[in-house]
Amino acid sequence: MLIGVPKEIKNHEYRIGCTPTMAMGLVENGHQVLIETKAGARIGFTDEMYRSAGAKIVNTPAEVYGADMIIKVKEPQPSEYELMKEGQILFCYLHLAPDPQQTEALLKQKVVGIAYETVTDDLGRLPLLAPMSEIAGRISVQAGAASLQMANGGRGVLLGGVPGVLPAEVVVIGGGVVGTQAAMMAMGLGADVTILDKNLARLRELDALYNGRLKTLFSSPQIIKKLLSHADLVIGAVLVAGARAPMLVDESTIKSMPSGSVLVDVSIDQGGCFATSKPTTHQDPTYIVHDVVHYCVANMPGACARTATQALTNATYPYVLKIAGEGYEAALRSDAHLMRGLNVYRGLVTNQLVANELGYEYHAPGAVVGTMAPRMA
Repeated sequence: MLIGVPKEIKNHEYRIGCTPTMAMGLVENGHQVLIETKAGARIGFTDEMYRSAGAKIVNTPAEVYGADMIIKVKEPQPSEYELMKEGQILFCYLHLAPDPQQTEALLKQKVVGIAYETVTDDLGRLPLLAPMSEIAGRISVQAGAASLQMANGGRGVLLGGVPGVLPAEVVVIGGGVVGTQAAMMAMGLGADVTILDKNLARLRELDALYNGRLKTLFSSPQIIKKLLSHADLVIGAVLVAGARAPMLVDESTIKSMPSGSVLVDVSIDQGGCFATSKPTTHQDPTYIVHDVVHYCVANMPGACARTATQALTNATYPYVLKIAGEGYEAALRSDAHLMRGLNVYRGLVTNQLVANELGYEYHAPGAVVGTMAPRMA
């Protein structure tokens, strides 16, 4: 199969969907790999490294999008929509539920869109989202700590305090991968950390894991409002796979927070979980509403792009190899977990939550895959 890897063009996005090591593996398995020139240069993956791995370097996005399968990190940007073609496999993060413009474009181009964030495994986990969730959870605390500094609009609180001075109060909403990593980092810096979730089994696991160092509370609007009235840093880490993030913190609660406190919305790429959230970029990451600093960067792992690229491709490589080796129809039909990643298929919405959120008719993926010709792979 001919596989294309474009340069990411989202603001300050330097990750790449394929490392030289991954490219070598694909070539050794009989596939051709096109890499847009300088796509990995900012994180130390040079064109020469890709050439040495057997990939071909091309100069334009249009050449890359001539491939049968496109491997990316972030969702296609508007300038890329017209480059896509019918039956082309698009394998990347899509986050369609809060993005009607992108969804409309992918349906118009009739691509086969397999979203990293909805592929599952035997335990119901999200193996292609987990690496970025781990990184985003850790970055959220680093970003929150920096935002608490006076020069960045914060209230001047050090997360770990110092002898004789209380540490910062950190509230983490959501006990999944992001929330656990955020709590771990905040505790490591010496903060007073409380994590909220509605899953009692998960709260028991966290309580046992951290042996009382981490406070756990069952989440409710009343508990959220009470905790946020005196929190220094709040991290939104909630996820409903494939769906828009639930709005858990209303504007009146945000108004009640201490002046200079900080919200970090890791859920922003799925629409955000704070009423006052809006997407920001690494170039301009924060804004202030009701004297509360908001950090809402929609591609947080991009801040540590080299680490993130290596972690992501470790997870995606077996799936890319499967799709390329078997063709998407056979690969999807032989793997129910990969099939759950199929969000759009040749002009049809094949993810129930995306269809519900955006008002499209839902088509069960198992009923439509393989029913439309001609096929690209």
